[in-house]
Amino acid sequence: MKFDWGKIGLFAGGVLFGTAGISVLTSRDAKKAYTHVTAAALRGKDKVMETVDKVRENADDILADAKAINEKIAEESTEVIEDKSCDCPELPEGAK
Repeated sequence: MKFDWGKIGLFAGGVLFGTAGISVLTSRDAKKAYTHVTAAALRGKDKVMETVDKVRENADDILADAKAINEKIAEESTEVIEDKSCDCPELPEGAK
């Protein structure tokens, strides 16, 4: 059986690189960087929520104004319009 030292070397290098990578990712400086990134993400989330609240308030105002306009139009359309085009004499009350 013949050993392929190149493949064994690559495997050993990968293990060494992976172990070093884990050490770097769990270091104090890396944790500090993760903390800053997370804090920035939370600030970004707060800004997005502020914008969503403003949009929601504006949408509520628009909806209220639209309902008021529709109510006004509905009131105007239910007014009885008297026909004044005829010069006919008025009928007494009770007469048909």
